[in-house]
Amino acid sequence: MEFAITSANKYNIAGLIGYTAIRELNYRYSQAIAGLSSSLFQPGGTAKFALSLPRKYMSKIIVIANQKGGVGKTTTAVNTAVSLAVSEFKTLLIDMDPQANASVGVSDLTKENENTIYDVLINGVPVEKAVTDTRFPHLAVLSSTKDLVGAEIELVSILAREYQLKQKLDAIKSNYDYIIIDCPPSLGLLTINALTAADAVLIPIQCEYYALEGLGQLLNTIRLVQKHLNTSLEIEGVLLTMYDGRLNLSRQVEEEVRGHFEDKIFKAIINRNVRLGEAPSFGKPVLLYDANSTGARDYIDLVEEILERDGKATG
Repeated sequence: MEFAITSANKYNIAGLIGYTAIRELNYRYSQAIAGLSSSLFQPGGTAKFALSLPRKYMSKIIVIANQKGGVGKTTTAVNTAVSLAVSEFKTLLIDMDPQANASVGVSDLTKENENTIYDVLINGVPVEKAVTDTRFPHLAVLSSTKDLVGAEIELVSILAREYQLKQKLDAIKSNYDYIIIDCPPSLGLLTINALTAADAVLIPIQCEYYALEGLGQLLNTIRLVQKHLNTSLEIEGVLLTMYDGRLNLSRQVEEEVRGHFEDKIFKAIINRNVRLGEAPSFGKPVLLYDANSTGARDYIDLVEEILERDGKATG
């Protein structure tokens, strides 16, 4: 199926998939969050709450991508991964951004590991040795480093350079229910590697004036990857971030984006929230920093939709 964006220029993207937004898990999540104290853990690191959900499903790799910076990619990657882990799905968070913001955003949860995604891609370190366990029983992290800046150049001379990440992840993909990849704000080889390895791509769009700036280029890149590198790549959906219902601008952007993408937009919206901005400075996802905050609840709503779409939710 093809989907056309009716903007100044039109870009046709094959493989867009439909899904239906649901709310069946909301009550269960709300009840769980209502009982949380300042920490989600019992003494010894055991999670205080988790949802019991089925395990009989194939692993899925979701890339969070948009070459425009400041749209909430890292925030979405971190909090989506943690929300999935709290739901008792084994989840691996991979930081493919040389800025390493996702790694910093969960630093309070992780154990030290001298190996990073750079070592896996360039130095031949087995991916199992670079994966770091966290305080969450169902969450692991593959961290980034500033050395990853050089990987764009170093990958150029490697045979089948677009498939390097896919080849590494094939060895461990079956160990996880979900693998969430945070991409850099560019469409270089690191992002291409992530798209080639992925099953689906989630596109965050900031509710600002330049929300659609460069989006056509990203969608065209996705189309090329679908055609030449990864025919099974699908678009998971478009996520509106930094939404402020008090502003006419946010409502206008929402209306415009929904007009372009119709039912491809997640019903969950990530509202502008102070707690989302504060949490990374403590090395925590928002669900651990303030589980009752608007930001935490917004990402729980997002995960509800993803799980329902994948047939992994229980009502």
